[in-house]
This record gives sequence, structure tokens and C-alpha cells, in this order.
Amino acid sequence: MDRIKRFIIFYEERNFQGRSYECDTDCPDMYLHFSRCNSIRVEMESGCFMVYDRTNFMGHQYFLRRGEYPDYMRTMGMNDCVRSCRMIPVHRGAFKIRLYERQDMGGRMVELEDDCPNVMDRFNMSNFHSCHVMDGHWLVYEQPNYTGRHFYLRPGEYRRYSDWGGMSSRMGSIRRIMDL
Repeated sequence: MDRIKRFIIFYEERNFQGRSYECDTDCPDMYLHFSRCNSIRVEMESGCFMVYDRTNFMGHQYFLRRGEYPDYMRTMGMNDCVRSCRMIPVHRGAFKIRLYERQDMGGRMVELEDDCPNVMDRFNMSNFHSCHVMDGHWLVYEQPNYTGRHFYLRPGEYRRYSDWGGMSSRMGSIRRIMDL
């Protein structure tokens, strides 16, 4: 049986030049493999990757689908510092997330099973301090219409917005990560 191809290649120089490092799983500390990253190639038959500018899946997050990113810094608007990456597996089935007004799953709760381009318009709220991802993988954006900083949420409980890497409790939009 053929194995599904799922890996990401990081290059130190633009246009896929210089030293490279291939990764096919979560990697919490990439500094040992390369000192800078200026281009990336994502070879995925299914699934995606999230890359982070700090070790242990912290800091700014950047979502990458299959494709080539010959000038990563300009494309993603970040410096040449990639310090960790996480593979996002394909999810087949239902999607469900609960968003809470207060930390520790307190206050008003709303539930989503589909994409929401404008959280404020839909729920008359834009600040959520905790959430519970029950099914599927999600991207939360600080601004409406899937713009601004974004954060990857996999199944589990996030008792405060800092648990998903947020600097504020603002959620402008949210979408499911689906295999396209």
C-alpha cells in the first residue's frame, strides 16, 4: 500500500536554494536543523501545516497549504525565523466548536458547526475568552472575513485565549480547516 505523501521542506535561501530540511511530523524546535528560512515547499496529498516563529508552537502562526512559497518572508509578512511546525491532519466528519464569553468555559456560550466570516454580525459578540473544540480543526482570525492574525485550534479545551496563542480575546471570523 502506498504511503500518503505529507511533508514540508524549509530552505535557508529564497527560491528553494541553500541548505534545506524536510519534515513530515510535528517539530517543536527546528533551530538545530537550519538557522533561517526564506522559502518553503509543502508537498501534501492531504492535510496542511502551521509554522511558528518561536519554539514549542508559540508566537506568530502561519497556515500553509500544499504549494510553493519561493519568498516566504514577503509572502507571509514575517522575518526569516521559523522555529517550529505542526502538521494539521485531514479531518473527515462533523465540525463543532463552542465559544465562551469568559475564561474557564464561563458566561454565554455559542456553538458553531460551519464557517463564520463575521462573528460580531452572527452572535453580536466578538470577544471570547475560552473555547472547546469538540470536532475538527479550526482557524480563528482576529478580524472579520478571515483576515488578520490567525490561530490554529485543534480538538481540546482552551481555558483562556492565551492557550491558543491569542494576545487578545478578539475573534473576528472562524473557519474550518478542510481538505480541499
